[in-house]
Amino acid sequence: MKRLFLAVVAMLSMNLTFAENEESNMMNVANVYDMDVNIRKLGETLGLSFDQMESVSDIHRVFCGEMMVASQAHKDDREKLVEQAVNKDLKYMSYILTPKQFDKYTKLLNTTLNNRGLKEYTR
Repeated sequence: MKRLFLAVVAMLSMNLTFAENEESNMMNVANVYDMDVNIRKLGETLGLSFDQMESVSDIHRVFCGEMMVASQAHKDDREKLVEQAVNKDLKYMSYILTPKQFDKYTKLLNTTLNNRGLKEYTR
């Protein structure tokens, strides 16, 4: 009886440790895909006008949402969802930004993705 009790306690502690590690891993994945930035600093860096700032803020908010959806997706689907989110973001930003601003934005985005260990996308 004593052995059975110790076996049950050992199994429960292993399961709790596994669940804790899995939760920690999910938090790390979510942090990698969190693309929230200071829009004011981005605007200063790119030299955005007031109208551009509003549009860039809206586009970036949608991009952040799509990246968080990708972070919650199955491992096999993440890369495709990230690629779709990045391509949509670049497409919309190309309508708002001047060519010079867009080049600088693309460099910043690719650097951010690269630093987070995600695939770099160029246009």
